[in-house]
Amino acid sequence: MKRIKIIICTVIFLVLIGIMNKSTAMSHYQIVDTSTGIVTADALNVRQGPGTNFKIVTVVYKNEYIRIFAKIGDWYVVQTDSDHIGVASSKYIRLVYPNTSSNSGGASNNSNSSGGSTNITSELTSDEQEVFDLINAKRVANGLSVLKIDDELQNVARIKAQDMVDNNYFSHTSPIYGSPFDMIKNFGISYKTAGENIAGNSSNSGAVNAWMNSEGHKANILNSSFEFTGIGVVKSSKYGKIFVQMFMGK
Repeated sequence: MKRIKIIICTVIFLVLIGIMNKSTAMSHYQIVDTSTGIVTADALNVRQGPGTNFKIVTVVYKNEYIRIFAKIGDWYVVQTDSDHIGVASSKYIRLVYPNTSSNSGGASNNSNSSGGSTNITSELTSDEQEVFDLINAKRVANGLSVLKIDDELQNVARIKAQDMVDNNYFSHTSPIYGSPFDMIKNFGISYKTAGENIAGNSSNSGAVNAWMNSEGHKANILNSSFEFTGIGVVKSSKYGKIFVQMFMGK
């Protein structure tokens, strides 16, 4: 996995170097506070450089997600789902959700066995932190180990919550990403077991209590095979807040 990441980073670096050598007007690029974007055009060309004069590498289509590495003027350096790397117009890409780990280079989340959280709260919003603590308190009360935040799964849960608000639906199946299992897999996360709880509620405790009063949701919370979680909480005009909690066992 590390070798794959090194190869990808090397390719991206070479792409950037090639672009800067070909166009001094585009010699400066900026890092963006996101890693994921959604294509808004019916068809979007991914090119070798930041301009329509560069050759087309591949084409991505509406509602496909792409990984974003940097911005050059009005263009993003991207990686597609088919592992093509190139540059695409930022006008036709909607940023999905900012990284929470961009300042620290990766979240450091730890938990103690008594149910108290030692997570770095800056990595989670106050709503997410409260839900996380309430869920772990339920697990400890039932003799289970606490869940740990998985950075990648955390990002997916946030994207799913925002997707539910943006596309005005309440379902485990996203019109863009498909089922929770498809979504987790398509974001490059490997797992043995997985699950998802969703809720619409005006309060964090209300959402957790509703889950605990539902047999299926409670089973996810108290599933001993789940070790990791990701929690997304997004404001909703319809419900007050939309909650998505994803579970995973590796």
